[in-house]
Amino acid sequence: MKMASTMMIVAAAFALSACEEKTDKTVDRGIDAHHVSQMKAGIWIDPHGCDHWIIDDGVEGYLSQRLDRYGKPVCSGVGAPNTTVGDFKNDIPDPI
Repeated sequence: MKMASTMMIVAAAFALSACEEKTDKTVDRGIDAHHVSQMKAGIWIDPHGCDHWIIDDGVEGYLSQRLDRYGKPVCSGVGAPNTTVGDFKNDIPDPI
C-alpha cells in the first residue's frame, strides 16, 4: 500500500510541475535566438505534394502547414514530394 501511495504522490508532482511554467513559443531560444518572425522559412513538400513552412536553426525546428486565406492547404508544386526548397537553415551548421 505504501508503494501505491508513493507512486500517486510522484505522479501528482509531475502533473503539477507541467502547469507551472508558461513559455513564449514565438521566441527562438536556440543558437541565433531571434523572434520566429525574423527567421527565414523554407518550404517542405509533404508526400501528398502540399507545402509546409519550415525553419531550422540547428537545435530547434519549426514546421507549420502553408494555408491559403480560406484555410485550405497550399500545394504549389514548387518541388517534388518529400523535398525542401529554400534556405531554411539560415546557413547555420547542425551541432547534433
